[in-house]
Amino acid sequence: MEPVEVKVSDLNVWIGGSHILKDVSMKAPPGAVTAVMGPSGSGKSTLIRVINRLIDLIPGARVEGKVLLGSLDALRADPYEVRRRTGMVFQEPNPFPHMTIYDNVAIGPRIHGLARGEELDRLVEWALKMAHLWDEVKDRLRDYPHQLSGGQKQRLSLARALALKPRVLLLDEPTANIDPVSTVKIERSIMEYAKTTMATVIIVTHTPQQAARISDHILFIYQGRVVEYGPTREVVLHPRHELTRKFLGGEV
Repeated sequence: MEPVEVKVSDLNVWIGGSHILKDVSMKAPPGAVTAVMGPSGSGKSTLIRVINRLIDLIPGARVEGKVLLGSLDALRADPYEVRRRTGMVFQEPNPFPHMTIYDNVAIGPRIHGLARGEELDRLVEWALKMAHLWDEVKDRLRDYPHQLSGGQKQRLSLARALALKPRVLLLDEPTANIDPVSTVKIERSIMEYAKTTMATVIIVTHTPQQAARISDHILFIYQGRVVEYGPTREVVLHPRHELTRKFLGGEV
């Protein structure tokens, strides 16, 4: 599949009577990690829920603007087509409890007819290796997720998303509630997936240190508006806006 650039233009989102995102424009290039930072309530999670059309599931949400996934007009396309092209990992680990470790990873490719038999086995192994979980579960593939630690469950959730080899991978604070070892492994997975597959990766993070470690570009949002966007090194070392400097210094 061809690399897919995510391009957001003049995006406005209202939920109920609140104007959540205000004239947001940004680009996320393929083969790179774009970190979305900002204080709680700034609209970070809303942004990625617009990109994969999960915003549709929020009562009272209204969206104006344009979101392109390559040539696909995401706001006007079939939402199922949009979600087929995007992988999503949430803040809380969410493996399917009634499915084995193997079946959690295999379900997406099975539903979409991407692989079966030995080819499916290889795809499951690839996804678990990409999520840095294979060595811990390769002899337990018929076990259920409740037997895993929280960090392992999150890496299983990541492997499930990767098994579809999405051109756009979205992550909403995926390491906020897990152990440091799993955090390091997930960060490594995110960088490796972007570079080896030329996927576009967008991660919401409240931790400037994490953004500095793993991202190529940083988008800083404050009260629903883009305050600063640019290469990570420039934003971290030479922030142009006072709000960015305060956030990086822990003052906002």
